[in-house]
Amino acid sequence: MGQYASFSDNDTLEAQVKTLADDELLDFWEETQQLARMLDQAEQTDLEYNPEYERVILQELQYRTCFKGRS
Repeated sequence: MGQYASFSDNDTLEAQVKTLADDELLDFWEETQQLARMLDQAEQTDLEYNPEYERVILQELQYRTCFKGRS
């Protein structure tokens, strides 16, 4: 599993995701999926999953895939 660097509170999610290595980014995506499943199964309604994480991660993965395809 990847090891995450500490991020500045001022960094946007997009900026943080761009600094992750491919394996770290995939680990982060997998963890967000697990969290979403856990929250779906939980009976606590005060917790809400933010799909913004998934959108940002998938967008970065798509960018990296396209960029690698062009080199």
